[in-house]
Amino acid sequence: MTETHVLFVEDDDVIREATQLALERDGFRVTAVPDGLSGLDAFRAQRPDIALLDVMLPGMDGVSLCRRIRDESTVPVIMLSARADSIDVVLGLEAGADDYVTKPFDGSVLMARIRAVLRRFGHAGGPGAGEQGGEGPGCGLLVFGDLEVDTEGMEVRRDGAPVALTPTEMRLLLEFSSAPGTVLSRDKLLERVWDYGWGGDTRVVDVHVQRLRAKIGQDRIETVRGFGYKLKG
Repeated sequence: MTETHVLFVEDDDVIREATQLALERDGFRVTAVPDGLSGLDAFRAQRPDIALLDVMLPGMDGVSLCRRIRDESTVPVIMLSARADSIDVVLGLEAGADDYVTKPFDGSVLMARIRAVLRRFGHAGGPGAGEQGGEGPGCGLLVFGDLEVDTEGMEVRRDGAPVALTPTEMRLLLEFSSAPGTVLSRDKLLERVWDYGWGGDTRVVDVHVQRLRAKIGQDRIETVRGFGYKLKG
């Protein structure tokens, strides 16, 4: 089985080296670099399976690096932030990150987040490999006004034009489209889409809903205050 290749961009030498060793002990192949520009070069040259990006980086900050990566690829991205309440967390998610981990982090928490993301992306390096194409809710072609969701081909069209979604955005849309008109709480979406078996930061859900709305129509997903979100049928 091919090793999962992790790009780890972190300017703190101690954190970078210790985390790289931990990831390698857990069976990952790691490319670790100390700054954003080197991170972008490494991404383009090696095309890793997942990227771990510190928010505060010299040369090019992690948010800008995430945005550059997302312009070129749907590879999963996890941001590393020193403060849970930092605006940098939201900026990273808005730039296209799939999740984030707060520093200082426990190694087991980081590994769990990495494997959860890999499962969602159906990557061979994580548990549940190959599940992405077989476990989405519903099947066939679903139509919601000008929006078409092909749950077998994993394609979305709006007014007949293809809509480019990241795998996380696609899974989020599949959850909504499996039960149009039904309110889904943020906690339920965290559990189903982000594979959180524990409590998580609901900002992850809110930002991804915002990104999804921008692509499929602002009015397509309705906010039900105090409860969650629902897809208009």
